Amino acid sequence: MKKLFHLLLMALLGLSYIVVPTSSAKAEGMDDLIISEYVEGSSYNKALEIYNGTGESVDLSDYTMELYTNGNTNPQYTFPMSGELSDGEVYVLTHSSAGDELQAIVDVNSTVTNFNGDDVVVLKNDNGAVDSIGQIGATEEFGKDLTLVRKAEVITGDRDPENAFQVREEWDTYNKDTFEYLGSYEMPEEEEADLQTVVDARQTEEGTTVRVEGVVTAAFEAGGQTNLYIQDETAGIIVRAPGLNIHPGDRVQAQGETSDYYGMAQLLTSSASVEVIESDAGIPQPEVVDSSQFSPSNGEEVEGEFVQVNHMEITDKNQHGEFTAKDEKGKFLIQPQNEEMLNVGDTFEQVKGVVDYSFNEYKLIPRTESDLIEEVFAVTADPEAGAVVQGTEVALDTAEPDATIHYTTDGSEPTAESRKYEFPIVITKDTTVKAVVVRANGDTSKVAVFSYTALKALDDVEIHDIQGASHTSPYEGEQVKGVEGIVTKLDGNNGFYIQSLTPDDDIATSEGIYVYKRSSGLETGDVVSVTGKVTEWREEGYYDAADLLTTQISASEVSVVSSNHPLPDPVVIGVDREQPTEVVEDDQMESFDPTTDGLDFYESLEGMLIELPEPKVTGPVKYDELPVYVETKEDQGFTRAGGLLISPEDYNPERMLIDVDGFDVKAKTGDYFDDSITGVVSYDYSNYKIRVAGDLPELQDGNTKRESAKLKGLKPKMTVATYNMENFHAGTDPEKVQRIAESMVENLNTPDVVGLVEVQDNNGPTDDGTVQANESYQTLIDAIVEAGGPEYEYTDIAPLDKADGGQPGGNIRVGFIYNPERVALTDKPSGDAVTAVDVDEDGLTLNPGRIDPLNEAFEDSRKSVAAEFEFNGEKVVVVANHFNSKGGDGALFGSEHPIVLGSEVQRQKQAKVLNDFVEKVEDRMDNSNVVVLGDLNDFEFSAPVQTLKGDVLTNMMEELPEEERYTYIYQGNSQVLDHILVSNHMAKRTKVETININSDFSEADGRASDHDPVLAQIHLK
Repeated sequence: MKKLFHLLLMALLGLSYIVVPTSSAKAEGMDDLIISEYVEGSSYNKALEIYNGTGESVDLSDYTMELYTNGNTNPQYTFPMSGELSDGEVYVLTHSSAGDELQAIVDVNSTVTNFNGDDVVVLKNDNGAVDSIGQIGATEEFGKDLTLVRKAEVITGDRDPENAFQVREEWDTYNKDTFEYLGSYEMPEEEEADLQTVVDARQTEEGTTVRVEGVVTAAFEAGGQTNLYIQDETAGIIVRAPGLNIHPGDRVQAQGETSDYYGMAQLLTSSASVEVIESDAGIPQPEVVDSSQFSPSNGEEVEGEFVQVNHMEITDKNQHGEFTAKDEKGKFLIQPQNEEMLNVGDTFEQVKGVVDYSFNEYKLIPRTESDLIEEVFAVTADPEAGAVVQGTEVALDTAEPDATIHYTTDGSEPTAESRKYEFPIVITKDTTVKAVVVRANGDTSKVAVFSYTALKALDDVEIHDIQGASHTSPYEGEQVKGVEGIVTKLDGNNGFYIQSLTPDDDIATSEGIYVYKRSSGLETGDVVSVTGKVTEWREEGYYDAADLLTTQISASEVSVVSSNHPLPDPVVIGVDREQPTEVVEDDQMESFDPTTDGLDFYESLEGMLIELPEPKVTGPVKYDELPVYVETKEDQGFTRAGGLLISPEDYNPERMLIDVDGFDVKAKTGDYFDDSITGVVSYDYSNYKIRVAGDLPELQDGNTKRESAKLKGLKPKMTVATYNMENFHAGTDPEKVQRIAESMVENLNTPDVVGLVEVQDNNGPTDDGTVQANESYQTLIDAIVEAGGPEYEYTDIAPLDKADGGQPGGNIRVGFIYNPERVALTDKPSGDAVTAVDVDEDGLTLNPGRIDPLNEAFEDSRKSVAAEFEFNGEKVVVVANHFNSKGGDGALFGSEHPIVLGSEVQRQKQAKVLNDFVEKVEDRMDNSNVVVLGDLNDFEFSAPVQTLKGDVLTNMMEELPEEERYTYIYQGNSQVLDHILVSNHMAKRTKVETININSDFSEADGRASDHDPVLAQIHLK
């Protein structure tokens, strides 16, 4: 609709284009609308263009545009269009906040253009999809910072938005914020510049339009675009454009504007302006150089060229992944695409690559590992060795000039008389290739040995072949054909699980697999034949988690062989297969041991139907996950509620998480099922999951009751508690407030001092600069009085705004409430957020006071607060803590083993600060008594808690009976996170209880927080 206006606008802007009208053949055969342009520009500069080339006007009210974001399979926005679009015209949609240049072209503003480069747009009418960009359910960034313009020959839209989307097949790609083609289907044709040499092009002024020809020597993806290194007989240069499908060895002509990227000469262009004029023309021989030619004075001569350096050693590596190499002339930098390609100490007789320039340094960029030649007079193979599909071709090579390769495949030693290598070796069975290089003078290299395991042909594979005895498929990336199985479970409209009807006898290879194919129309019991690509898919999870991948087939074709078959018998856990009950993974994933390692056990059942006979519940539902177990080791530690306790050697791999999304399940620890649960083994969020197949049996009541304390405050005995109240503030739900208050009175017997954890400011997560929490404390104090308890007083130190981590805006902190009828807060000046409390013979110098709050150990974490109380004439220093969380640590069932406990480093530092402070109190304060309590976010046997304890404190949690030693349940594992430690001389006069009123229960059963409180009774003298 805006075509005429746009062409006039181009003329007014003086753009140097010749408008070439589209030929009638261009639109001939177009039977419906197509999306002709896609703009994913900066900020809100987003747009879509729709073209009508049908030969007649089209009523747009018959069409809608849908936007699918973030891999979702349902549209987030749907825009019903209106009006009439004449033949040969375009209709432009853009974002309402787009810039003036787009607003001058637009027909309508719509939120359907609120997309990013990985979001999918679909044009629909009553018959379904008419055209689409992207693949529904996928998250690949196909259009980030790009303008896509439909190629002239495309006359039919992509009507299957669920198939793989390839930009290069139908679209020309242009750089971000390219708007000049929007609003008109006719593409302006740029005047062709005169062809010139690369060296002449390099010498033009920046921004000059030039045309060059050269052979591609390397191609790298960088910043969503392709950097082609091309060279002719005169020099080399980078041709940079998005969406290029061009390979080393191709001869190309490219036209674009010269650019200087931090000193590196480039030619900026689009995919439409780079033409392959000869495929596989051959890569020129590299120019042999030495380290001196990478100097600032010499590097310009070889910048962008394909070169070779001889006889070097890797001597160093910096934090940017750059390696220092040394040859006989000096040192220079090498920057491989993958840091794992090089190690300090490596030596090479030859290294090839292209010369790059950045950050004032010339660098050698090897293209692949084949550019790193340890020994010239030797044979290399591609692929090097290992499992390969039958029919794979193995290419042998040598860097030795004017030499021949001779090889054997029968196990014999090769000589100069053995078969001469002339063509790739085809692997049809397990094969060992032995090869030598022979010089013209008869010298023979040492024998190189390459062993290959031949996998079944791609059209002759079973599910167990695809799964393999491993966490990744040996067929990953391959297109398999005609894989048969029976549909055991549907995954909504996204896909389905199939299981083999011809299993093998190897328990290590799963017989089930997930098939991604939307809108398949299948039913359970269908026997199907599947053709598609084997992929290792990252299921839903936290963006920074190191998760395992799920083997699946992304199907291009699914056909039903027959229907209404009974499903295969599930694998009965504890009967057909025995679970590992102690080891999750003990060999850094170097071997696959499903009989001993829990990680490998579940992988060996991935996608298969399993049956859990009469499973027992070991924690409440969280995130739609119900933790259960079937069998344990004989000496398994249990809580008094029947939960599974962790130990340093046993994190209970027998726990299984049932996906109860869609089921109404209210469970508590100790509940159980009388009947079996059947489901398929899947994975997400760093854990294997059981997706229920069929109905979930009725949950039986295990009669677990909320605990009440036996300990109470007596005349000579003081009681102290710690309670993590889970983001408590003045606006907390009144029912939760009431539950916590009643628990203080009825379950904890109104402790004399309570160290409160996760107290937020007065308006909680509202981020408006509020830091005071007086109303939050008063809300709790009033509720305790209403519940029949005493009128507590409180003390705390408000943090600096957004300085202590936790829920954004909440300004989480630790603090105290205390019963003034039993204890007194000694009268001293109160500290502030940044001043460190000290200690003298009279006790704390500030009351309360923060402990070394500016120490790096407490950066973006809750600061520890010490308060001095007096009870029966005795002073007691109570330190409340909330150590940094375990967020970001590796998961038990993640892909990193041994597990990386990154968060532990900060807790170790915090523990050391606290231990030093306690030692100071013990050394300086007369008649010192210290209680350290709170949520330490670690276990009683962990390194940080042991550091905190040191030689001066006793952790009373270690004195509890085993079945009481838990305050938190994480994914079915009962564990101690909340602790009370006391000075060693107080330990024999201190008793402690965990009051398990929350962790075992759902909110329906009375839960008020995710942590249990801990209560100590101390007999002070």
